[in-house]
Amino acid sequence: MSLQLGDTAPDFTLDSTEGPIRFHDYAGGQWVVFFSHPKDFTPVCTTELGAFASRKAEFDARNARLLGLSVDSVADHQGWAKDVADVGGTALNYPLLADPALEVAKLYGMFHPKADPKVTVRSVFIIDPNRKVRLILTYPPSAGRNVDEVLRVLDSLQLTDGRKLTTPVDWQPGDDVIIAPSVSDDDAKKLYPGGWRTLKSYLRLVPAPLA
Repeated sequence: MSLQLGDTAPDFTLDSTEGPIRFHDYAGGQWVVFFSHPKDFTPVCTTELGAFASRKAEFDARNARLLGLSVDSVADHQGWAKDVADVGGTALNYPLLADPALEVAKLYGMFHPKADPKVTVRSVFIIDPNRKVRLILTYPPSAGRNVDEVLRVLDSLQLTDGRKLTTPVDWQPGDDVIIAPSVSDDDAKKLYPGGWRTLKSYLRLVPAPLA
């Protein structure tokens, strides 16, 4: 199965470092950042798990839950967690799913047998409170994930959700945002009576909403 943006994130139940987890129950009404790792005791993923753990409070502040997955057993995960804490400086503080049969890896398209027939690829999914997939990233084995980028996209999605706005290249919270091209100038005047900055007829910038 290959998930696409806008699809409903499939439900599943797997064992984890925090006991059995049914995904839709775990997600509840929150955002979820769901990421996979090829296998336990791999160097890049050890640094990633530690980085997400050390910055969990930033995801909590955005009403987002973290959820990891690797193909090895819970017992292996628990041993790996000691290395994660040692390297990253923070104990593993979110569940790490065990997927030895590649059940969820295949369900979510995390398994690319041409890349490696035994392990998952390193994917990231951002899933919204309606359980819709809003971001899919797949990384090569040699490049570690960027937590700042995951947070930046999460901020963009939350800011523009339900608004006719988009965010430009390299956008950061507090930067100007773009009025969607689907909004006419007449309608934009009602939404933004203070006006906007026009770079092109289809590229109109306004200050980001405060909330």
